[in-house]
Amino acid sequence: MTDSDDDAAAGAPGTPESSLPAETRIGRAALRVADLDEATAFYRDVVGLVVLDRDAERATLGVDGTPLLVLERDADRPARGRTDAGLFHAAFRVPSRAALGEALGRVRERWRLDGASDHLVSEALYLDDPEGNGVEIYRDRPR
Repeated sequence: MTDSDDDAAAGAPGTPESSLPAETRIGRAALRVADLDEATAFYRDVVGLVVLDRDAERATLGVDGTPLLVLERDADRPARGRTDAGLFHAAFRVPSRAALGEALGRVRERWRLDGASDHLVSEALYLDDPEGNGVEIYRDRPR
């Protein structure tokens, strides 16, 4: 067996064996934040998630009892500059154009919209959270 045979057998990146199935989903994401109260309020009141669990150091937010985002307090974390590495953005898919419109209303009322885009296959809103992490709220167009 050659090295390339070993890679194919192991499902190395770039081989057909490594393709993800269509039903693949990501689990919850975690962010470290300097101000847990402010970040929790943003993801609850602007993005529209529900607080599922909360203590002094951590908040878990989600939809319909499913955790999607964990915010962890890290008060000693230095502020991230615009050129520092970090999360580019987290995307939250909503089920309909009406739900995207409701999200736009929350953003306009409580925050600031950085941009919007029609990607032909989806429509998206873009904003930054209080820590400077990008947030996308989008809906897929019907196929």
